[in-house]
Order: sequence, then C-alpha cells, then structure tokens
Amino acid sequence: MFAYPSLTTRIIIGEVVGLVFGLAGFILLPFFYPEAGWLLRWGILLWYMTVGAIIGVFGVYTRHPILNFPMPWWFRAPILGAWMNFVLTFFAYDTMGEVLVSMFGEQGVMTSPFWFTAEGAIIGLVIGYVATRFGGEGKEAVEGG
Repeated sequence: MFAYPSLTTRIIIGEVVGLVFGLAGFILLPFFYPEAGWLLRWGILLWYMTVGAIIGVFGVYTRHPILNFPMPWWFRAPILGAWMNFVLTFFAYDTMGEVLVSMFGEQGVMTSPFWFTAEGAIIGLVIGYVATRFGGEGKEAVEGG
C-alpha cells in the first residue's frame, strides 16, 4: 500500500485507527452508560486518537534508549496503550467506575475501572500492528526509506 516507511504515515495511521476506536466509544457509550454526557463522549473520541498518534510516534524506537533491550511493536504498543489508559483511569476514576458498573452491574466481575488498562493494551496492540504494517518502524521510518 505504502512504498516507503514513514514516521508521518505511522502517526496518521495511528490516529485513524484511534479514530475508529474513538468513534466506536463515542457512538456506543450511551447504550452502555445512558448518563454519558457530551464531554465524556468527545473525550473518549479524542483520547483514542491521541493514543494512536503516540503509538505511531514511538514506532521509531525498536530498542529501549537507556536499557538497550529490544522493543518490537507487539511489546511496545500494548505497553503504551495500557499506560495511557492507566493514566486516564486516574483522572476519571469515578466516571470510569460508573461506566463499568452500568455495563456489568454492582456485583459484576469487571467493575474495577482499571479494566480500562487491559482495554488500552488490546487497542494499543491493534494500533501498533496496523501502524507498523503500513508505516514501517525504526530508523527506516524516520529516514523515510
């Protein structure tokens, strides 16, 4: 599809895949959490676009810059996605808890807001795969082929 690896392509692909997940959240959130307001819905949409862009940018690192161990896309992308959703959970703990209680009930197994961390890892894995597949990674992405 794309002839040469490119950091710009990685970022755009990451944002587009993040947009797809964000739109899913934007559209489906009222079905699972009827009290979801416009700010929460727009926040989810923009959040996943940002997560996609960050995963795209970090595709230039194939080794840890300090510890010098390999970081393939399937390791790097889920870690970034999980970390970003972990941080989101800290900022919106009560709201995320309400969403999960609304979805799974008071006594549900998945009522901890920190399940969003696992969701971020899965979404990060998908974004990382698509961005790497079509945008390349590492030094080649920075140099443009």
